[in-house]
Formats: sequence, C-alpha cells, structure tokens
Amino acid sequence: MAMLIQQPLVMECTGWEAYRLLDSGGGRKYEAFGPHAFIRPEPQAMWQPRLADWDAAGEFVPGSDEDGGGRWNISPEVPDGWELAWKDVRFTAQPTPFRHLQFFPDMAPVWDWMRGQLDACNDAETLNMFGYTGLGTLALSDHGRVTHVDASKKSVAQARKNAELSGTEDRPIRWLVDDAAKFTAREVRRERRYDGIILDPPKFGRGPKNETWRIEEGLPGLINDCAKLLDGKSAFLFLTVYAVRMSSLSIAGLLEEALAHLPGRIEHGDLAVREEGEGGRLLPTAIFARWSNPG
Repeated sequence: MAMLIQQPLVMECTGWEAYRLLDSGGGRKYEAFGPHAFIRPEPQAMWQPRLADWDAAGEFVPGSDEDGGGRWNISPEVPDGWELAWKDVRFTAQPTPFRHLQFFPDMAPVWDWMRGQLDACNDAETLNMFGYTGLGTLALSDHGRVTHVDASKKSVAQARKNAELSGTEDRPIRWLVDDAAKFTAREVRRERRYDGIILDPPKFGRGPKNETWRIEEGLPGLINDCAKLLDGKSAFLFLTVYAVRMSSLSIAGLLEEALAHLPGRIEHGDLAVREEGEGGRLLPTAIFARWSNPG
C-alpha cells in the first residue's frame, strides 16, 4: 500500500535563461520570458514589490470576473512569438487570451522529477493528460513512448510545432485531441498500462465535443481510472491543480485512496517560483500530489 507522507513539500523553480521571476507583490508578478518582460496578475503575491519600477513590454489586465478573463496591453515591439528553451526542449512563447505565454515555467522542477523517476528506463510508456503545448511530453520523450492528450486542437498543433523546434518530431509520440475522462476510461477497458502519468487538469474546461469538465466533480473518477492504468512496476503519477480552493492534503488523500493497491509513497505540497536576487521570495503557484515507486 502506498504510504502517504503528511509533511508538505515545496517544488521550487529557480528560473533559467528562458524564464525569471524578477519581482512580485501587490497581487501581480513581474517576469522575464527570454528578452521580454511582462506583468501578470498573481493573487498570492500579497506582499509589496521590492523594485520601484517595473519596465515591462506588456501587461495582462484582468476582467471583473473570476474565470480568467481580461486583455493584454502589449508593446508593438513584441513579436507574435519567440523561441525559448528548457534544456533540450525548444518551444515558442506567446501571450495568450488566458494570461499564459504558452507554457508554465513553474513546471520545470516537475519535468526534472519525472525524468529522474525514469532514469533507469529507456523504453518507458508514459501519458500526459491535459498536455497543453507539450513541454512535459517532450521532456518525457527522452525515455520512450509518450501519449499526449488535450481537448484543444490548437494546443496539440502547437505541441507538434514545439516538437519540430526541438528536433524530436520523429520520436514515438501519439498526439491526440480528446476528452481526458473519456480517453482514460477507454484505456482502462483496453487494459492498457503506463510507466508514468502526469495530469494538469483545469478548474473548468470543455472537451472537443463540448463535454463539460469541473475539477471538483470530475477529478475523483479520473484519478480512479488513472490508478487502473498503473501497476507495481510503474514509476510515477504526478497531479497539479491550479486556482482552486483546495489543500494539497485533499488531493494527496485522493491519490492515497485510488493507489491503495500499489507500493511506493505519496507526497504533496506547493509548486513555487523563487524571485531573482539575494533573499528572493518564494511565490506559490499551484498545489501538487505525486506518487512514486522506486520499484
């Protein structure tokens, strides 16, 4: 039975050449994405900024609702997209209507962790659910076959372009536009097994056939199905949750229940980004729960 470690952890992103957290405070964050700096809303930055001026090429101005609406004010000098890299993974950054820039930099320590779980395996079979623009998929493709699932045709198309930028378009990756819950249920019926699974579900979303996803309703069933795709030889499951009123203990408890038939350990905590400079503060961005099995 997988053992739940109750003490929470912090998985810390310290930034790299393509991404740096320059400052934060007053409900906003000031970040550099390669050569361009942007200001974005960040409710968890409750302290005051350290820098007197934020010289940014663009700012996302949130709308009056709580569902991620708003608009960008961007300098005309900012291109439609520009190339960045994380280690051997290359990708395009671009401001989107959802305040993101086509990747989540706080996931960098997660990509490292997943690779570490597969260090001894060069023919792994892994699954990236809600795979977005594919950086996690490309990180996993170093270790074998990957199935990338996302309900957005546009996101999957961008993920394939990122694979081309990285020179990995010939790797054994299945690119699927599909509803996550329906796909996982089919895989259970097929009695498929994976060595590792990563899930990054949104708070709310719609599938390619207008299926409705609400995380509080859909996550328990999805995790239960994912657990059936793992066995005692599998290496990991990693779950991240953004922008919800949940504790990492709650999603860790969900994994403990679903993975009771497996060995290993379950850990949980916060993803966080470290501000640049001496004494830089840690800005929390999401909660996570993860299962690992040393085998």
